[in-house]
Amino acid sequence: MQTIGLIGGMSWESSAAYYELLNRGVEERLGGLHSAKTVMASVEFAEVTAMQEAEDWDGVARVLTAAGQSVERAGADFLMLCTTTFHRVAEQVQAAIDIPLLHLGDVVAQAGKEKDLEAVALLGTKFAMSRTFFTDRIASHGLDVLVPDESHHDELNRIIYDELVHGKVLDSSRRQVVSLISELWDAGAGGIILGCSELELLVKQADSELPVLPCTTLHVEAALDRALG
Repeated sequence: MQTIGLIGGMSWESSAAYYELLNRGVEERLGGLHSAKTVMASVEFAEVTAMQEAEDWDGVARVLTAAGQSVERAGADFLMLCTTTFHRVAEQVQAAIDIPLLHLGDVVAQAGKEKDLEAVALLGTKFAMSRTFFTDRIASHGLDVLVPDESHHDELNRIIYDELVHGKVLDSSRRQVVSLISELWDAGAGGIILGCSELELLVKQADSELPVLPCTTLHVEAALDRALG
């Protein structure tokens, strides 16, 4: 079994989901008392979020690069970023380490292609939806990528940062997001990318008539394939 390296803390709810899913996945695949071999470096969410808001991406890259290097020194065989938004600096992190980085955008695109989807829509933070670093990575695999109208970005951001990262899962917010999924379906989306771990707390496949691509779950499954392969 390979050792899975994780950069977490963005948010701790997301990191906890990764850790739980990785260990449950190993237990399901191998049985008995088996668990995942992991090394995690957890960064301070407020610090990197402040850098993001100030557009200090060199600063973010320094923090995540240092975390990635510490994980590599601790014996990880490959690295995962437990975040979507901060994949903005994934290339800088990869350039600074000698182990592979399992890029979330590649994993999600592959899942969409396996479902024969031609167009997908991304739900995520305001930053991830308004910039192209993540959608371009997915589109490079031949998929069309839609995002919600800008008028929805602030509300989605509020749901993520004011509710979900604090463990608050509200039915009223679920109804809002499900209504938005219907709009994206009308706009041509054939599948919905839940583009941050916290959204998986809110929306399940049962809530959507479109195929749901849950980023964290897919990322974990790809990591387990690599670690156990």
